Amino acid sequence: MGTDTARPEAADGAAGLKREQRGWYVYDWACSVYSTSVLTVFLGPYLTSVAESAADADGYVHPLGIPVRAGSFFAYSVSLSVIVAVLVMPLVGAAADRTGRKKPLLATAAYLGATATTAMFFLDGDRYLLGGMLLIVANAAQSVAMMLYNSYLPQIAPPEQRDAVSSRGWAFGYAAGSLVLVANLVLYTGHDSFGVSENTAVRICLASAGLWWGAFALVPLTRLRDRRSVAREAALPGFRQLAATVRDMRRHPLTLAFLLAYLVYNDGIQTVISQASVYGSEELGLGQSTLIGAVLLVQVLAVVGALTMGRLARTYGAKRTILGSLVAWTVTLAAGFFLPAGAPAWFFALAAGIGLVLGGSQALSRSLFSHLVPPGKEAEYFSAYEMSDRGMSWLGPLLFGLTYQLTGSYRDAIISLVGFFVMGFALLARVPVRRAIEEAGNPVPDRI
Repeated sequence: MGTDTARPEAADGAAGLKREQRGWYVYDWACSVYSTSVLTVFLGPYLTSVAESAADADGYVHPLGIPVRAGSFFAYSVSLSVIVAVLVMPLVGAAADRTGRKKPLLATAAYLGATATTAMFFLDGDRYLLGGMLLIVANAAQSVAMMLYNSYLPQIAPPEQRDAVSSRGWAFGYAAGSLVLVANLVLYTGHDSFGVSENTAVRICLASAGLWWGAFALVPLTRLRDRRSVAREAALPGFRQLAATVRDMRRHPLTLAFLLAYLVYNDGIQTVISQASVYGSEELGLGQSTLIGAVLLVQVLAVVGALTMGRLARTYGAKRTILGSLVAWTVTLAAGFFLPAGAPAWFFALAAGIGLVLGGSQALSRSLFSHLVPPGKEAEYFSAYEMSDRGMSWLGPLLFGLTYQLTGSYRDAIISLVGFFVMGFALLARVPVRRAIEEAGNPVPDRI
């Protein structure tokens, strides 16, 4: 594993750190468009419609001979992409710490994801299998890239700055998502005036997210810098490295306790993000323009929410602020079960509630975890974090898809996710974060 134990305050000048922080923010600006335009807005309903066009008379498609209800194909594809990421992230994270060369690995993952996303332009007709394959590659690559990106946080920000730096990163991402969604909305609603069909407009929106991702990823790749690392162990092959990472993390049980709590409540968050547009289109009967407008509202309010919750954390501490956000998530999601069909105003109200807590709960979770990482093992531990963030978030989509497959009701599917937030709250409340930070060998901030 790596032995880069230099803290940012001692190892780097203030100007150099500010330059890296600004470059770090831009990667959120680059990749968040994928999460917003592709995963949240367009791909779910579009891939579902493609699968439905390929379905048999009973509404099933048969990938690899397995009967799958067309309405569940997208959720299952998201779940499978996450399993792929689980297998890859610990190996990449350990290699990054061991060699100290995160940037080449970040570049590889980012451009693999951007390329797969751009190739979604060719998803048309009944090519649901192509859509599923591209989604699996793009989503897994995004998870690996985000793991490496997050692992820079302890190196570019001292402990007292991490809540603010992490919150600004999320704010940059949501701002980019808002900007691109406006362009998407113009193209989609005015596709006739642009001389393209509705399906072609969706495919352009999907592909443009990949081009945006690839273009802006150049900025962090030029500004972030790798720290030297002295190898202590020879490279371990395959799953032996995963086992070694798990054994090492067992020496920090309180860090693992936080990861378990985060795994549970973030599984709910990620499933809401990926399935909300399917719920809105299939259960509530809302049009694509309404869905785009609702997600745009989420993006705008998420910028406000991330910055506001970052300020609240300075007063009440990150843990208490996150716990408050989980209460808000529970209430908001439960209200979503009762939304009337064909009523855009109520769907916009639900979107506003989600937006106000979305960015802050994610940003503060990331910064809180950065305090629990032993020095020199940032990428390795953030691989485990990213499993919880995206990598282990397969239970939610799987539960959502199974619930719909068994009941045929998206309302039942959406209400099934409430348990993730309730259980996550209970688990997080039991974690003594100050003691966890001390046991990780890091200084404890005044307010945590």
